[in-house]
Amino acid sequence: MFEEKLAAAGSLIDTRLVGLLDGLSDVPVVQAMRHASRGGKALRGFLVLESARLHDVEEARALWAACAIEAMHSYSLVHDDMPCMDDDDMRRGLPTVHVKWDEATAVLTGDALQALAFECAAHPGAGSAEVRADLTLSLAQAAGARGMVLGQALDIAAESADTPLTLSEITALQAGKTGALIEWAACAGARLAGADISALQSYARDMGLAFQIADDILDVEGSAELTGKAVGKDAAAGKATFVSLLGLDEAKTRATVLTESACDALAPYGDRAETLREAARFVISRQA
Repeated sequence: MFEEKLAAAGSLIDTRLVGLLDGLSDVPVVQAMRHASRGGKALRGFLVLESARLHDVEEARALWAACAIEAMHSYSLVHDDMPCMDDDDMRRGLPTVHVKWDEATAVLTGDALQALAFECAAHPGAGSAEVRADLTLSLAQAAGARGMVLGQALDIAAESADTPLTLSEITALQAGKTGALIEWAACAGARLAGADISALQSYARDMGLAFQIADDILDVEGSAELTGKAVGKDAAAGKATFVSLLGLDEAKTRATVLTESACDALAPYGDRAETLREAARFVISRQA
């Protein structure tokens, strides 16, 4: 089953991350880094490992990039959960960092996880200097004001805008906020191999939007027990989402079409990419 493959990848990544964090001082910020890294699906790290497998890249090398993206993703969640942003008390079924510790610790924890992400991407174990430079530069671009942070900034600005976002504006926003790190993860295997990223890039762009639509649907239909975080917040805030603009049924249809397109983009890899196709289908069928 796909869930078993995902769990196996998550265990590998968690073991490596725990080892890295165990080498640091046992101070509150490191304790919070461990806390923030727990309980996730590690889907982005899985995409790194699976795209590396497609290109016959050794797992030991790919694990550094997988840890990089999971650390970067965890940092983004720590900051996103803070009162000045989305103000969430629960994440992955656990208290958020600013709730369990305090806001200053949450800021520093996010900063430290981001630094750890670049440390992993640039680690000599990931490959040649050229490969590591490419991984690190592309990760900075995906995470910063060209990608995730830009999407987050647009999302915050939209909350105080006089008019709700259009469908094209939401699509652009989420391509950065959610899609940029998913795209980096899916392309990492090709980058590690020095190969063409175009097919995986197309796959990830469609999958990333499908992922966000599924999140919007879960905010309407999901439960806090399964998702590990509050639901219904978007509607309560009057926030424009794929569901609010398209309606629930059309949003589900759009997610299915995007998933099919993502799977089609993997045609150059043939049957070897079937697990990545399973990942795309999982994205819109998950309950958390």
